[in-house]
Amino acid sequence: MDSSQCRAARALLKWTQEDLAARSGTSAITIRNFENDRSVPQTGTRYLLQKRLRMLASSSSLSGGGVGVRLSRRSESM
Repeated sequence: MDSSQCRAARALLKWTQEDLAARSGTSAITIRNFENDRSVPQTGTRYLLQKRLRMLASSSSLSGGGVGVRLSRRSESM
């Protein structure tokens, strides 16, 4: 997950950075710095953010091919 995907996922959920921080166990400052491309969180922190956002998407109307943001594999030609 990169910074733009994190922002997009939060926007779809209508969450603030503070909401995501509280739900993922990270700090709002970490999320703010990540989303503003000031720093990249450690792998474990990024995993927690992805896991929390993925859990919500899979349990909501965003799953099953509906509207949503999904990570996809890049093709070799990109």
